[in-house]
Amino acid sequence: MEPIRVVINGALGRMGQGITKAVVCEPGLRAVGAVEKEVTQQYLPLAEASELILLSSDLDSLLKSCDADVVVDFTNAEVSMAAARIAIKQKVNMVIGTTGLSEENLAEIEKLCQTYKVGAIVAPNFSLGAALMIHLSRLAAKFFDHAEIIEMHHDKKADAPSGTAIATARAMAQARGKPFIYPQVTREVLSNTRGGEIDGIAIHSLRLPGFMAGQEVVFSGAGETLSLRHNAISRECYLPGVILAIKEVTKRKGLTCGLDALLKL
Repeated sequence: MEPIRVVINGALGRMGQGITKAVVCEPGLRAVGAVEKEVTQQYLPLAEASELILLSSDLDSLLKSCDADVVVDFTNAEVSMAAARIAIKQKVNMVIGTTGLSEENLAEIEKLCQTYKVGAIVAPNFSLGAALMIHLSRLAAKFFDHAEIIEMHHDKKADAPSGTAIATARAMAQARGKPFIYPQVTREVLSNTRGGEIDGIAIHSLRLPGFMAGQEVVFSGAGETLSLRHNAISRECYLPGVILAIKEVTKRKGLTCGLDALLKL
């Protein structure tokens, strides 16, 4: 069987570098191209690679020259959408780990996939542990009336709350079938102390240099609480999910949202 040919968009970023190395080392996958906003050389220097990997600032022309099967993108919402419009129109599948994509963005990706008959997998978090946390939160949501989410990330993260927190809250509300009970305070001494809210779930965002990524979901009932917590210790935790998505997306048509769909949770 021919290996799946992969292009990494944003290959010199922190996640991009890790994904590129993981693809190079994974049997059945082959890194054939890398894209970065500014490049000074034609090939990506990578000790793990036994052959040269094309490096370009032009995704469109790169895809036309390297016959890719999948583009992996962990950049930002604007760049990811531009990449999706280019790749899918060339019948190249997409794996997107960018947060901040709107419902309109997802609808556009779905329409492009249907039109050009390819697949796209979009997930706010590719950690297996995070996917299980969301799954368990969905199960617990049926049994509690109150819930809040605390998400913790490094101080350079651009968006708040995280895409994982939003996805978790929406999954919980859907499983419960109605909003949670949101306690109202009669006097908020410090503005926005209660954080944001989705379907009665308060969401609190911590941004500190000591964190990488983490989330705690706290459920509350009469006389008890239940906490579910996941901590990402290093970016390596995302790589098994990314590799799984690359292998699965070539078998699918249309848009798949969330890693849980691939894990059959």
